[in-house]
Amino acid sequence: MKQLNQTLSRKDAEKRIPQVRIAIDSELTVLHRALVNKDDKTIVRCKQKLERLRREMLLLEI
Repeated sequence: MKQLNQTLSRKDAEKRIPQVRIAIDSELTVLHRALVNKDDKTIVRCKQKLERLRREMLLLEI
């Protein structure tokens, strides 16, 4: 039973990793625009979101 749960969660992670990568790429694009436009609020928000996505990616890759 334990192996079945691990297998199912691994398959979920395999599906989620590409989604997280796309989200990171998208957020980096938004961050770049915010840096160019010197939009401090958006810069802070993007950095926070990127940090959450980074943590999620680390957990998925374990």
